[in-house]
Amino acid sequence: MTPAPDDPSEQFAAERELAVSAAREAGALLRSRFQDDYRVRAKGDDGDVVTELDVLAEELIVGRIQERFPHDRILAEEAGALEGDRTANGTSRTWLIDPLDGSNNVVIGLPAYVVGIALCVGDAAAVGVVHDPVTDRTWTALTGCGAYGPLGRMTGPGRALSPAGPLLAWTQGHGVARDDPTAGALKKVLEVRSRRLLQLWAPLLTWSMLARGAIDGFVGYRAEAIDLPAGALLATEAGVEIRALDGSPFRGNATGPDTDRSFVAGRPDDMPYLLDLVGRSAAAGVR
Repeated sequence: MTPAPDDPSEQFAAERELAVSAAREAGALLRSRFQDDYRVRAKGDDGDVVTELDVLAEELIVGRIQERFPHDRILAEEAGALEGDRTANGTSRTWLIDPLDGSNNVVIGLPAYVVGIALCVGDAAAVGVVHDPVTDRTWTALTGCGAYGPLGRMTGPGRALSPAGPLLAWTQGHGVARDDPTAGALKKVLEVRSRRLLQLWAPLLTWSMLARGAIDGFVGYRAEAIDLPAGALLATEAGVEIRALDGSPFRGNATGPDTDRSFVAGRPDDMPYLLDLVGRSAAAGVR
């Protein structure tokens, strides 16, 4: 049976195919240069870095998108906003590119990094792709069509929480100060009450772990915008629930303020427990 034109699996099939191809091509470049000498420079004053590999991978992905969808807007981690004719398709389409999520890991020789690409229509993510060059695995999601990896459809965490506590991950935005009291209070509670609290310096890698059920939950405080759409789409299409820290519906996106990008993510059955953990730090001003 031929799908209707508005079937989401057909509507963005070409975009997903392009994103997968570009992410894998960029990943091959990163993998081939991982142990090379390459230029590294500071990015801001908070200890973040950008490498020559970030720029090369980003230029590759941007070029592939511009060749196939020249009217679309692109928001790239290093180059910033590259405007297309946003009215040409009768809708507002923006590609978000993180060509090397985990640059700090790469610089110290830690092979924990991914390539992330998302397509947003308006503020809503329609396509999400995360590719791990180290293991050559790719995870994809289309809105309304599920999330898939090398082993098929992903369904998020499937096990009950261990009596020893959940296996959680943490991320915070680059704009969060090291002595931020809210971040400090959150991390302290999570470290005490979880079996292990992972801090990977690569949020998209963490989202992929949550989507495939390798970890129990993910907590973010003022998360970075460029990573959020692809990662959150992977998770929600895998059946993961995402809430704001106060338990309200999560409405964060790439265009809003970072104060809207604090979240708790996990399987729906575990959400009361996870929100309770976050609530224990409310006295420190968690929002």
